[in-house]
Amino acid sequence: MDFNRSKQTYWKFSPIPNIEESNFNKILERFYNMRVAGLTRENTQNALDGKLIGYDVPVVLTIKTGSVKKSDIPGIDEIIDRVKSLEGRNTYTNETIEHMLNKVNQDEVRYISFEDANTRGLTGAKNGQSGSVQDTWGIYAYNKGVHFVESDSAVETSRGGSHGVGKIASNAASDLHLMYFANCDEHGDQHLGGTVQLIEHIYEGQCYRSTGYFTDIEVIDSTKSKFYPFKNTFHPVFEKKTRGLKIVIPYLREEYDDEVEIIRSVCDSFFVSILAGKLEVKVNDAKITKDTILQHVKNSRYYDQSIKEMKKVFTPLYVDTYINQEPREFAVSDGVKDYKFNLYFRYDEEIPKGRVAIVRTVGMKIEDFKVKSNANKPFNAVLIGGAEEDAYLKSLENESHTELSWDHIKDPVLQKRAKRFINKLSTEFAKVIDEAIQHHNPTDGLLNTDDILYVVETQFKQELSSNLGTVRLTSGNPIVKASGEVPKKKKRKKKEKTGSESTKRDPLKKKKRTPREEEKADMEDGLKTKYSAHPDMVERLILGDREVIKLDFTQSEQRIKNARCNISLAVIDGMGVEYDNEFNITDNYSAVSDLQSGKSYGIVDNAIRDIEIRNGVAELQMKLTDTFNRSLKFVYYVEV
Repeated sequence: MDFNRSKQTYWKFSPIPNIEESNFNKILERFYNMRVAGLTRENTQNALDGKLIGYDVPVVLTIKTGSVKKSDIPGIDEIIDRVKSLEGRNTYTNETIEHMLNKVNQDEVRYISFEDANTRGLTGAKNGQSGSVQDTWGIYAYNKGVHFVESDSAVETSRGGSHGVGKIASNAASDLHLMYFANCDEHGDQHLGGTVQLIEHIYEGQCYRSTGYFTDIEVIDSTKSKFYPFKNTFHPVFEKKTRGLKIVIPYLREEYDDEVEIIRSVCDSFFVSILAGKLEVKVNDAKITKDTILQHVKNSRYYDQSIKEMKKVFTPLYVDTYINQEPREFAVSDGVKDYKFNLYFRYDEEIPKGRVAIVRTVGMKIEDFKVKSNANKPFNAVLIGGAEEDAYLKSLENESHTELSWDHIKDPVLQKRAKRFINKLSTEFAKVIDEAIQHHNPTDGLLNTDDILYVVETQFKQELSSNLGTVRLTSGNPIVKASGEVPKKKKRKKKEKTGSESTKRDPLKKKKRTPREEEKADMEDGLKTKYSAHPDMVERLILGDREVIKLDFTQSEQRIKNARCNISLAVIDGMGVEYDNEFNITDNYSAVSDLQSGKSYGIVDNAIRDIEIRNGVAELQMKLTDTFNRSLKFVYYVEV
């Protein structure tokens, strides 16, 4: 450790023989990318995790933003000296260090603080770096990637944290990666700690690790030492006089200093906790409680109030759904165990994007869940489970508590169960959505549609025949003819005439349309021409998130000789009107491959290239994106 005792030092860095790691902690960037939402989420969750057990009172979290003099920040000169000693060895670290250096000369520094009440605070501060699982100060202050485990399994299950990396979210919000935490325990003892995340560096001729701790130290012997916290006698911004914990982040990044975004982030992630009376949040002068949350959610200052515009942020819909809908039982299996949830579900034709808020029992939303192949359906839902369901969801959360995932699960058996559970969520939700659609769009009895379908089919074929050409080889020979027989009027027998025959032209008869040639290009193997394909040669099938297309050339009078072809698409409406530029393949298909071989096909200039033809048949498989509209009809252009 840094054992310099000739003068009072507040920050301690562990000495190392050589510099081996030249990058900033990657988790810093992850939380920085989540901005205010990630910071607010982590510190609010920590407050809820520390609630007083056995007391039926809400956790109260006070969030303040303001300014403090640089000279009032404990040990700041030591941090600035360390920052000036940093040496970057790649573009990213150089840019980060330069950004830090641009901030160190401020006399007034912006800060944000998170102070909780009706909470336990950290225990065992007097014991310092004890190593005991009961001393939560030692775990919080000096251990990275570790979180305290409650002795009561029910309490531990309900807690939001599990990965032990959320503490660094506060460092990510500071231009200097700097944060402090003030604690008041059940005995009224007050202490101040802190951490800073730099890079491994050389300071006064000695190499040091990247993480620094705001702490006192007791030297036991030449090889051993022990950290102890400072008693909190510092500036009022850093004091905590009532039981609980207070996070203070100086050098607050400008993009985090946004009161509106802070309030919105609280409502987005914790609307269930607030509505249930488990949490109250004060953001400067604003109060968010179960009685006032609607004043914020229904306020255009914080949220767009037009349902049709709620395409990315869904909190007003979630709140309305949770308050006004009766819960129904919703069961999902992971293949071994059935998990039962309460589902609050709302169907509304005005809702443009369907999402499900998956919420832990602590009242924290994990994610806006997209139901496969139903992301554009008009519904909104909130899903909350019991203790067993909560424990399982907790095991599926990623490190930032923003998504259900199986990627972090190492056990292959548990990972397989997790995959099944998450996929089954979509399957079971899809059933609920389909049921709602059928309920809100009932049929008015039975109707014999045979004659209607015959007339519509005949008219549609006639429209297509007049608008679409057959596919032709460059030689001009037709590949496909229409298989549908359109009824024709009987012709009167013509009388034989002597001499020259004259044919009277019918002015109402439509001139036979020649196939529309789209484009020609000089190719190495000759001239290629693209023609519109007759619908009789195309078969489509949509299964879940995939579409299969089959183009059958075998009905042609002359079999196609080419081994490959290119295909492009154009949208067509029910009247046969074509829209050339309405459909972008890459926006609607995330992958295109051969159905038989699985070979991927490239997409160039909005056309699928070099499609293999086997025995006169080309078969494709497309993976659909969430934006794909399943009701569209297409004209297929084949280039051979």
